Amino acid sequence: MTQDIRQRMLLEMQQKAAFDDARRAAYAYADASFERNVFPTQQALDDLRHFDEPLPADPGDAQQILRQLHEFGSPATVAQIGGRYFGLVNGGVIPATLAVRWLTDFWDQNTPLYLASPVASRLEEVTEGWLRDLFGLPDSTVAGYVSGSSLSIFCGLAAARQRNFTAMGWDINRKGFIDAPRLRVVAGRQAHATVSKAVALLGFGTDNVEWVAADAQGRIETAALPELDASTILILQAGNVNSGAFDDFATLGQRARAAGAWVHVDGAFGLWAAAAARLQHLTRSIELADSWSFDGHKTLNTPYDSGVIMCRDRDALVNALHAAGAYITYSKQRDGMLHTPEMSRRARIFELWAALKYLGKSGVDELVDGLHQRARQFADELAQQGFEILNEVVFNQLLAACDSDAETDTTIDLIQQSGECWVGGTSWQQRRVIRVSVCSWATTEADVTRSVRAFVAARAAAREK
Repeated sequence: MTQDIRQRMLLEMQQKAAFDDARRAAYAYADASFERNVFPTQQALDDLRHFDEPLPADPGDAQQILRQLHEFGSPATVAQIGGRYFGLVNGGVIPATLAVRWLTDFWDQNTPLYLASPVASRLEEVTEGWLRDLFGLPDSTVAGYVSGSSLSIFCGLAAARQRNFTAMGWDINRKGFIDAPRLRVVAGRQAHATVSKAVALLGFGTDNVEWVAADAQGRIETAALPELDASTILILQAGNVNSGAFDDFATLGQRARAAGAWVHVDGAFGLWAAAAARLQHLTRSIELADSWSFDGHKTLNTPYDSGVIMCRDRDALVNALHAAGAYITYSKQRDGMLHTPEMSRRARIFELWAALKYLGKSGVDELVDGLHQRARQFADELAQQGFEILNEVVFNQLLAACDSDAETDTTIDLIQQSGECWVGGTSWQQRRVIRVSVCSWATTEADVTRSVRAFVAARAAAREK
């Protein structure tokens, strides 16, 4: 690095002109996000050509780079922080958490060890206790903060693999799978794709999963559950990704506990139902499980990314994920890398802590229950307009269909093109359906009604076609 560029960067840190420009651009984006088209216009997509260029030979200008990104990047984003994005299961963003992110981005903390960031270590510990309290989990439960459900499910199943193999007298870390005793993985047919990904990454093999039949809502049929034993890892769902349905944790959890099986609950968005008084029945007996995976960036509306793995068996989690090296100095305080696969790790705990601190128990309850109320409104208004609702709307997920698969798919395309709202499509019970995920605190009653009008207009256009 030349002295010239070093001096330039030092001056930019002192003068802060680029940061002031970023603030103004961010405010302009925020002001437009609630009313602008949800998906980018064709012009915005075409303008992405302005990024097609060779790597510059020399250093550039920070403010010019920011101007280019705002001018051609901002319009080409999907307005997920507004109230009319219902795709995937993407939450909005709580203003307090976004402000905390701005501050802590300047801190730029790496969080593997207490000695690398004492404040991150302390807030990880504090938030761990808050989450145990909020979900009613056992006192021994520890938390690891990762990028999202894909990685948190991986961690939960890694801990399960560790515990079950150890109980069989097999050191999986040293010996691997060659000549290892067999572990069983049991999951419902409607398990999320991230479960299959974790199973594959951990070496179990998806062909070896004992898939259990699911009912019409995607819940495991308890009568179809095979006999369990101490070699079993049973994977349950708190919120089916299509229907939003919850497995019977009481019945399945008690059978697993009696057999000595490990239970992992995939609760990416649905585990938060435990924090809402009117929805707690959906998660009754989740404390019978051994590990739980969920996201903050979905239901809690923290900024991306924010995944959490919680595990009642700290030793199993730590032994599955820990690393050793002469330069790694563990402390008597919380060392976060013991609970995650990553060493270099963004300090995402700050936004999660801020969301819970800002909302408190009553605010989380109101947020989570509000998503359910808007989903119910969506279902009721669509039904009134002649759309078929195919699921029991128990939480925030809604499945709707037109008169035929072709009409449904064309309606989805036209809704997306309209920019009024954004929804995705999926297949459910051998039918093409419109999938609606209500995940943003910003979604109002008016947003739902406006979106329903877009559905009706799109269906009418589809029928004309």
